[in-house]
Amino acid sequence: MVKQIEIEGNAINDIASFYAEINRVLMVGESWLIGHSLDAFDDLLYGGYGVLQGAESVELVWQHMDHSRKALGYQTTRAYYLDKLRPGSPYNKKLFTEKLEALESGRGETYFDSIMSILAEHPSIRVISE
Repeated sequence: MVKQIEIEGNAINDIASFYAEINRVLMVGESWLIGHSLDAFDDLLYGGYGVLQGAESVELVWQHMDHSRKALGYQTTRAYYLDKLRPGSPYNKKLFTEKLEALESGRGETYFDSIMSILAEHPSIRVISE
């Protein structure tokens, strides 16, 4: 049986609101929420928590995907990388410098692209854009 889940893309205006929406729709019934991490998002999609627990097949209906794509596009991604590169940041400076250079040259993924790449790695989840 296919479980259908809807994401409200108009609620996604930045990275924080992406995770707020993911927590709203996917973490139902859990006493905790995932943090702002693509790794945590990827882990969640394996289906051990929230509404995905026990689901064999999922249709993720992403309403207003174009809004989300724009909100998590170049500018948001660039700001995210620059934050990772700020002085005193504990993140891998070399990695985020390379990601920023790729983005600025038109070769790198936006945050939205990264989300879609992660979703594509989960064959039991089919994304439907509306």
